[in-house]
Amino acid sequence: MENFPVISLDKLNGEERKVTMEKIKDACENWGFFEVVNHGIPYDLMDTVERLTKEHYRNCMEQRFKELMASKGLEGVQTEVKDMDWESTFQLRHLPESNISEIPDLTDEYRKVMKEFALKIEKLAEELLDLFCENLGLEKGYLKNAFYGSRGPTFGTKVANYPPCPNPDLVKGLRAHTDAGGVVLLFQDDKVSGLQLLKDGKWIDVPPMRHSIVINLGDQLEVITNGKYKSVEHRVIAQTDGTRMSIASFYNPGSDAVIYPAPAIAQENNHVYPKFVFEDYMKLYAGLKFQAKEPRFEAFKASNANLGPIATA
Repeated sequence: MENFPVISLDKLNGEERKVTMEKIKDACENWGFFEVVNHGIPYDLMDTVERLTKEHYRNCMEQRFKELMASKGLEGVQTEVKDMDWESTFQLRHLPESNISEIPDLTDEYRKVMKEFALKIEKLAEELLDLFCENLGLEKGYLKNAFYGSRGPTFGTKVANYPPCPNPDLVKGLRAHTDAGGVVLLFQDDKVSGLQLLKDGKWIDVPPMRHSIVINLGDQLEVITNGKYKSVEHRVIAQTDGTRMSIASFYNPGSDAVIYPAPAIAQENNHVYPKFVFEDYMKLYAGLKFQAKEPRFEAFKASNANLGPIATA
């Protein structure tokens, strides 16, 4: 079995740039996932984010989660649960407007640190998009501009904890799905594992690694690259021991951004992905998240055929 791709971004500045770019290209084309180290986000900031996230879960969310699972009878299930996930979450929005000040139960320190962390993750996301452009033969800034819409990208963070589960064979931490958006940057627990991706019909563990950021590609990059890059199905397996922390930041198109294959790539083959407004895709995705992505693409292809072209400006 091939090793899960781990890429050191500091190698981009020296003699190993070409090899590193090739590793990124291979990861995007053949995995849809990779892990980056030496990414420029200060380790002490990551340590503080982790400490405050775990404190917040213990102080504000753990008991609530236990009561919720008990009320739904999930601790004593006998058959597989297919309509619920074993996770405790809250969502932060950064762009186009932040909602961090509105989230209840966050300490002032936690709010401040998460704002700082979000700025670092946003910068890394945009750097990665430009590296993808370079590998795809697109002009620098193409992907960022494609995501821009009228108000810039949509950018937010899902903070999740996956507590110990008495029946991990029957309840998933998070059911299998592809991500709807652009690029996802995940700061995950370095001790408790659980994240898996589907490759060549087999589930592969994404290795926990201290101070790394896991990158995965969403459906929008598959469309813009006309299938050259693929969004990949992934899931979280609940564990019987330990609570797994997951801080996933989603750098997505603006709600009114029109998404379509880059012409320079689309002309390379006859199979062309559809054109749509990102917000319309998200409305469809909301009801079909845990189903295959292909019917979502086909639905928009059909509407393209019926409605004619969507304006791109």
